[in-house]
Amino acid sequence: MQLVELEDLPWFPSVLRDGGTAFLNFAERASGHARRLVGPLERALDATGETRLVDLCSGGGGPAAAIADELAKRGRKVTVTLTDLYPNLPAFEHAARESRGAVVGRAAPVDATAVPAELTGFRTIFNAFHHFPPEQARQVLADAVAQRQPIGVFEVVSRELPMLLGILLTPLTVTVSMPFWRPFRWAWLLWTWLVPVMQAFALWDGLVSWLRIYSVEELRALVAQIDAPDWVWDIGTVKLGDAPLHATYLVGYPKPRA
Repeated sequence: MQLVELEDLPWFPSVLRDGGTAFLNFAERASGHARRLVGPLERALDATGETRLVDLCSGGGGPAAAIADELAKRGRKVTVTLTDLYPNLPAFEHAARESRGAVVGRAAPVDATAVPAELTGFRTIFNAFHHFPPEQARQVLADAVAQRQPIGVFEVVSRELPMLLGILLTPLTVTVSMPFWRPFRWAWLLWTWLVPVMQAFALWDGLVSWLRIYSVEELRALVAQIDAPDWVWDIGTVKLGDAPLHATYLVGYPKPRA
């Protein structure tokens, strides 16, 4: 269901949008779910030989930075360029400092449906592909095909009942976790503990995200609409630990030459 997430609206206050991405970064660190997505990405990196990740729709940059860290632990060093249509520069700078140079941020806005040609490398989108309605989602994939750049789309939110129950607890999670969001902004105290705007925003966008997530079948339908006979597409799910939850992924890259 293609409803509207508040953070997608151009007029939405950046202090709230940045708070939302900081909350998602905290949730990712606490759950460790992003690291479970390394398998499909690592297989594609083996096939393509890429060592540069161009992360689109980065938000606060957390998942991409966590993935780079996990890859380094496995002996595979990659660099990550964080990009977004609404770049969160303080978050990008924080991620760069934490990564000791493996992660850099791009200050200029980047549209995932038309990525600048100079941004070459393995494109990744973590927990944001659902922001694009089907036609735009197809354009994101088609742009990667047109520019011959591999792409990986990963979502840890799924349209499963346990995930919905977790989202319904978002107001409580936001209230309790806010002091641990990084990089911290004092304005969040006002909009979380004094006026509970952040809780309402996070709950609404979380519910809309749950409704918008693409299933494996829907991802396959998007790929079927793209003229890419010489591309490899890997689409599937990854179990998120012991809980009855699954992440979805779509990875595409040109077939290696013999």
